[in-house]
Amino acid sequence: MGDPCFFVVLSSLLLLIVSTQTSSAQLTRGFYLNTCPNVEQLVRSAVEQKFQQTFVTAPATLRLFFHDCFVRGCDASILLASPNNKAEKDHPDDISLAGDGFDTVAKAKAAVDSDPQCRNKVSCADILALATRDVINLAGGPFYKVELGRRDGRISTIASVQRQLPHPDFNLDKLNSMFSFHGLTQTDMIALSGAHTIGFSHCNHFSRRIYNFSPKKLIDPTLNLHYAFQLRQSCPLRVDSRIAINMDPVTPQKFDNQYFKNLQQGMGLFTSDQVLATDERSRGTINLFASNEQAFYNAFIEAITKMGRIGVKTGRQGEIRFDCSRVN
Repeated sequence: MGDPCFFVVLSSLLLLIVSTQTSSAQLTRGFYLNTCPNVEQLVRSAVEQKFQQTFVTAPATLRLFFHDCFVRGCDASILLASPNNKAEKDHPDDISLAGDGFDTVAKAKAAVDSDPQCRNKVSCADILALATRDVINLAGGPFYKVELGRRDGRISTIASVQRQLPHPDFNLDKLNSMFSFHGLTQTDMIALSGAHTIGFSHCNHFSRRIYNFSPKKLIDPTLNLHYAFQLRQSCPLRVDSRIAINMDPVTPQKFDNQYFKNLQQGMGLFTSDQVLATDERSRGTINLFASNEQAFYNAFIEAITKMGRIGVKTGRQGEIRFDCSRVN
């Protein structure tokens, strides 16, 4: 007959596998067809209005989605506020998230709930996923279908962010390891890194590369020297290290493949950017995306769709928050 304990363990394992697969499979493109058929138009309208007010809306919202999904899954836990500053958003890795991203989701949520048919029917997690697609498209990037059906998480802790997000000094092995943990390939990672084609960073995140790289080399040798001197002009020593610098110095407000062309020229702002072009394992993908924008778009759509499935809560898990910044 066999060991009954073995069958219990096997059954539990199969149940875990099925539930994990089902969690992702329950996301569908027409999830709100009967409960809130206008959800995409309502979100789009609110996002367009916010985008017209400030371009920061685009990179801020996109970065917010990434930071949400990589910590506790895509459950809008990044949006939760804590009275004692102990939520995800309070972690040093999240503290620089621009307020325009949070405001975009809040405005889109208000727009959705202004429709009586939709009120308290659409999760903040899904609104964030839709708003992310819309800002990418408004910035000149591709339009793609968004899978929906996420529920909002009830837990957000500062401790859960630790070692969950990539840092500017990561090498290829560290990047691949972090992304593969979430089921994302190296190609997915490179495509998602292409989001650095819009947005900005701050001097303190890369100043070592232009002033104090090593005892023998003050400037990182993988950095384009002309670009390094431009960065020095924008980020002088002993001046506010929070000065904002465009990630893409060529077309900073267009979601295009210029980021990859910049890497070919040694103009990656972070070590984690430039390593993609200097490491032979990833250089071929950089060259492909630099020469073929549609190939980048196709890979990006696949990658961000996969990212949007990370750790999602569906069915009776989680809740649909009335206010994105606090649990019901």
